[in-house]
Amino acid sequence: MTAQELLKTEEAIGFVKEIFTKELSAQLQLSKVSSPIAVLDGTGINDDLNGVERPVGFPVKALDERRAVVVHSLAKWKRVRLQELGIEAGRGLLTDMRALRPDEDYSPIHSIYVDQWDWEKHISAEQRTPEFLKATVERIYDALKTTEAQVAAEYPEITPVLPTSITFLHAEDLLKQYPTLTPKEREHAAVQQHGAVFLIGIGHELSHGEPHDGRAPDYDDWSTETASGYRGLNGDILLWHPVLQTSFEVSSMGIRVDKHALVRQLALRGCQDRQELSFHSRLLKDELPQSIGGGIGQSRVCMFMLRKGHIGEVQVSIWPEAVRKELAGAGVGLL
Repeated sequence: MTAQELLKTEEAIGFVKEIFTKELSAQLQLSKVSSPIAVLDGTGINDDLNGVERPVGFPVKALDERRAVVVHSLAKWKRVRLQELGIEAGRGLLTDMRALRPDEDYSPIHSIYVDQWDWEKHISAEQRTPEFLKATVERIYDALKTTEAQVAAEYPEITPVLPTSITFLHAEDLLKQYPTLTPKEREHAAVQQHGAVFLIGIGHELSHGEPHDGRAPDYDDWSTETASGYRGLNGDILLWHPVLQTSFEVSSMGIRVDKHALVRQLALRGCQDRQELSFHSRLLKDELPQSIGGGIGQSRVCMFMLRKGHIGEVQVSIWPEAVRKELAGAGVGLL
């Protein structure tokens, strides 16, 4: 790929990010704020993801060598920030999150560098419902559709593919429909059929005794039982990627734990000791607002909108030399 082609890609990436940031902020009533690249260890603020990933850490000389860690995401930090900024119910915050996840396995959609639109919105206790979750997802999906339409108008070689509406499915229904498939195979089958799916209920055990996928116990509420008899007020936004021809996750999100869900989920994961950490103790004392939030992958959205088949085409990261040579031989230019 030539330098001119790489520069054109960079310009397109900027266009996608500018449009989607504007649309998401308008749809969810979000204000742009600054955010940290690292937080102090031992506060409970950093996102534990699936609970096994190791954060990048370092001692801080000016703080008597106290250890800090590079963020995995800002799931819990954002909720604290809602309280600190006094953001009223019905409004929220949006930030550009930059993270390092060195335990990620390389793939066309994974690198060790993570960039997200991290957002959080203050809600009322009465809005902790599946209906409110779905209404929020529909607003995010509208922002994605508008972005795709504007990208297609700017770059005629791109044809819109997103369906008119997003389909809501629960992980339990997916298990019943495809009992012999793995979780990723179930996602693939469902998203191939519908084009865009919000998969609800990520984290709690399903009827066969296993969760659809892992989720940390202290941000999303994946254990509250709903009127349908299922559990979970969270999920993933999955799109059908026209180049990769597979299910493609662009967002993990959900209504956040209240104090009851936090206690329940910490017990389910055997993490009751976390109740003594700063974030968790504040939540248990009702010092933090009820909220809904999530992360939307910036590189993932750019991959989808610009029809790129490798994440290295839309972000600068560290890649094995063998990967670089293989992709260069296939005419794929990494940034």
